[in-house]
Amino acid sequence: MTDSLYAAKPWVALLSDAQRAPIDPADSLVHALREAASDVPDRPFLAYFDGRLSYREVDELSDSVAGHLAARGLERGDRVAVLLQNSPHFLLALLGAWKAGATVVPVNPMYKAGEVTHVLRDGEVAALICSDRAWESYLRETAADSPVRIVLTGCELDFQTRNDARVLSFERLPQPADAEDLTTVARAGLKAPGGRDPEPSDIALISYTSGTSGTPKGATNTHANIMYNAERQRTGLELPDPPVYFALAPLFHITGMVCQLGACLNSAGTLVLAYRFEAGVVLDAFAEHGPHYTVGPSTAFMALAAHPDVTRDHFASFRMISSGGAPLPPALVEKFRAAFGPYIRNGYGLTECTAPCASVPPTLEAPVDPVSGTLAVGLPGPDTVVRIVDDQGAEVPFGEQGEILVRGPQVVPGYWRRPDATAETFPGGELRTGDIGFVDEQGWLYVVDRKKDMINASGFKVWPREVEDVLYTHPAVREAAVVGVPDGYRGETVKAYISLRPGADTDPDELAVYCKERLAAYKYPRQVEILSDLPKTATGKILRRELRSRGQGER
Repeated sequence: MTDSLYAAKPWVALLSDAQRAPIDPADSLVHALREAASDVPDRPFLAYFDGRLSYREVDELSDSVAGHLAARGLERGDRVAVLLQNSPHFLLALLGAWKAGATVVPVNPMYKAGEVTHVLRDGEVAALICSDRAWESYLRETAADSPVRIVLTGCELDFQTRNDARVLSFERLPQPADAEDLTTVARAGLKAPGGRDPEPSDIALISYTSGTSGTPKGATNTHANIMYNAERQRTGLELPDPPVYFALAPLFHITGMVCQLGACLNSAGTLVLAYRFEAGVVLDAFAEHGPHYTVGPSTAFMALAAHPDVTRDHFASFRMISSGGAPLPPALVEKFRAAFGPYIRNGYGLTECTAPCASVPPTLEAPVDPVSGTLAVGLPGPDTVVRIVDDQGAEVPFGEQGEILVRGPQVVPGYWRRPDATAETFPGGELRTGDIGFVDEQGWLYVVDRKKDMINASGFKVWPREVEDVLYTHPAVREAAVVGVPDGYRGETVKAYISLRPGADTDPDELAVYCKERLAAYKYPRQVEILSDLPKTATGKILRRELRSRGQGER
C-alpha cells in the first residue's frame, strides 16, 4: 500500500474541512440512543403517520424488549432475525436485540419461505421478530424447521391511528398462541440486562447478500463499521440541527440501516417512517414532515417524479437528496432538478462496506465521464482508499478501468462462518468489490460495469443461478439461463432464456408466474424467451454472455 498510486488520495483535496476532520464515533447506536435520551428526551425520534415516539420512549420501549429477550434465554452473541417493514417495530426490535447483546440478522420482507429458511439456518438464528401476518402466512412453518426458539410478532397498525389504506390496508390479527406481541412486550416496563452493551468490535448485523459470488452469505457488519459511516454522515452532510430524515430506503437494507436510521440517530434527529414505498404516501409525508434528507434508488425518484400530484413544493424542505443502490442516469438528475429543484447526489457502496464508500459531497456536483457518459458515483472519504486493479491484481493508472478495491474502517471483517469466501473477497482486509470502474485524476470514482454476472434490479442484487434453480424445478424446462438486460426504470431487469423438454408445452407468462410464486418480487424474470436450444461452449457450458448481448440488442 505504501507504493500505491491511490494511497495519495487525490479526492481528499475536494472534501470540505468538516469532511476531512478526524472523527471519534460513539461505541454503538445503543450508546448514541442513550445519549440522546439523556440530552433531548422529549425530542421526537420516530414519526409514523400521525404517531410520534420520543427518544425517551424509544429508549424505554427497547429496554423492555431487551429485558424480555434476555428473560427468554437469549444470550450475548445470539442471533435475532428481524423481518419487518419501515415501522417503529423495526427500531424497537433492532435496538432491543442490541441491548440484549445480540447480533441482528435483517431479513427482506419480500423473501419467500425457502430464502428465509437459508438465513435462519445459516445464521443459526435464536429469535425471530416479524409481522403477525408474515408469521401466520408462512413463517410459522418456516421457523419450525430452524433453530428459532423465541418469536415476537407485531402489527404495524400500532403506534399510529391514521391507517392509511394505501399501505396499511390489512387488519389486526388475533395474537397467536405460539408467539408474543412485540408492542405488549415493549410496554411491559422491563429493564435491559446489565453488562451486555455492544462493543465496537462486536458483530452488529449479519447482512445476507450474494456479494461477488452466487451463494447468499452473511456480511458481518460490526458496530464500529456502522458508527464510522453514521458519524461521517453526521459531520459531512451539513444538515440543520436537529435534522429530519425520511426513510425512503428500507431499513433492512444496509443503505437504509446506516444512511437513514444510523445517521439520524447519531444526529439525535427525527426519522420519518411510512411503512413501505408508495409514491403518493411518500409525497404526503414530505409535505407533512418537511424532511431535510433522504436516500433511495433512482427508481424511487422516477416513481415520485411520475406521480400525478407531485409538485416542487414536495421537495422544498430538502437540503440534500442522495441516490444509491442502482445506476443513476445523468438525464434523470437533470430532469429531476429542472422539474423539482433538488440535485440528486450519487453514491456508491456495498453491504460489505456498510453502505457508502464514496458519495457526492453536499457542495459539489458529480462530473460525467465524456467518453462513456457515466455519472461519477462520488468521492471516497478521507480514511478510505479506493484502488483500481487489473485481472492480475496490478494497479492501473488514473482513468483506466479495472476492478474496484476498497480499504477503510467501514469494510467488514468478513463473511459469517465462511473463511474461504472471506479470504477470497477480503485479501489482507481489502474488499474486492467485483465491480469495474475507474478513478479520475481528481479522485472521482466511476462505476461502469460488473465483473461477474450479478444483476442489479432497482438496487437489489439478483444472482442468476438462484433464479435458474427455480426454473429447473419446472417440469417443462430443459435448459435455463438468466441474465440482466437494460431497463429504463429498474436499471436492469431479469430475463430468462429457456429451452423446453421434448413434448413439453408452456408459455413465457406461465414460467414468469411460476418464478414469481417462489422468489422475492425483484428476482423473478420480467421477461422470458423460449428458444429451441441455448448457446453453449464446446464443453456444454451455457454462454450467458451471448444471451446478454442478445438481450441488449433487442432494446
